[in-house]
Amino acid sequence: MSEEFAPLISVVIPACNAGKYLEAALRSVVEQDYGPVEVIVVDDGSTDATAAVARSFGPPVRVIVQPHAGAGAARNAGVAAARGGWLAFLDADDVWTAHALARGANLLARDPNLDLVYGQVIEFRQEPDGQVVESPPVAGMVPGATLIRKSAFDRVGGFRIDLRVGEFIDWGARAKELSLNIAILPEPVLRRRIHGQNMGVRERGARADYASVVRDALKRRREQGR
Repeated sequence: MSEEFAPLISVVIPACNAGKYLEAALRSVVEQDYGPVEVIVVDDGSTDATAAVARSFGPPVRVIVQPHAGAGAARNAGVAAARGGWLAFLDADDVWTAHALARGANLLARDPNLDLVYGQVIEFRQEPDGQVVESPPVAGMVPGATLIRKSAFDRVGGFRIDLRVGEFIDWGARAKELSLNIAILPEPVLRRRIHGQNMGVRERGARADYASVVRDALKRRREQGR
């Protein structure tokens, strides 16, 4: 794809006390072989060096600081500040593979009717002895594996802010209910880091949010007569 005709991609990274991993996440973005890109880090009430790490990169990284409001609110704040016609999301403890943006962008550029692209995800963890253990790649409509046209995102609407976990699952369910045109890449685009501070681990008390997402999706289907 010619850079002259490449749409601006806005990358939104919600980050709360993510200073330990954020540098690796941002490096995986700024080293992509796609351009133009803007990166919006939303510091969601961090008490560590998250904002300082993000600011150390300079352009194309911008930083928004807000009181802690959760991942959904942080993603929404990033989208509100985005200038690009395409949106990408990355969690602050994950990293993209080398050509993640280019592969998704090529599909969107070739098919103007395509709304959303997502790719394969590799989960990895680092053992105490330093060894890195990886899972086989699997297709996953998770934030960091997804590239979305802003117009399609607006049709679905923003992320729920009443959920501590599961806000992207809820968004994905609403996207499918609207029959968005979705394509799946065969290549890995995201390396998802597994560690003791993953949101699902930290927010064990919010597991009921997942049940709420499923319940609400079933309710919408009944109301729509599906």
